[in-house]
Amino acid sequence: QVQLVESGGGLVQAGGSLRLSCAASGLIFGSWTLAWFRQAPGKEQEFVAAVSRSGNTGYADSVKGRFAISRDNAKNTVTLQVNSLKPEDTAIYYCAADYKTPRTTYSVASSDYTYWGHGTQVTVSS
Repeated sequence: QVQLVESGGGLVQAGGSLRLSCAASGLIFGSWTLAWFRQAPGKEQEFVAAVSRSGNTGYADSVKGRFAISRDNAKNTVTLQVNSLKPEDTAIYYCAADYKTPRTTYSVASSDYTYWGHGTQVTVSS
């Protein structure tokens, strides 16, 4: 049984930082592409960042230079360091896993991801 469990969300002032983590179980972690998506109230879910099986990373334009994704295959975790937070970053952040994408690439489409966590809330106050 595959499980993805996010943690690390919270309430933070604008300009602050958080470290979001996603712990995976029930899968061969190194064989999966990992990503973070988010959904703000009243908005569509959107891609935030991804890390391929080979370690290549990609980011949405809105978070480039502020967010950093990393994976630790030994610990079965993927982490999203979020810095210089803005009120518009307020959302539920979801971890997702995909096995179909080629080793060196990643997808930005949520429909390509097979497994999802339940999310962690990030709220940024102005």
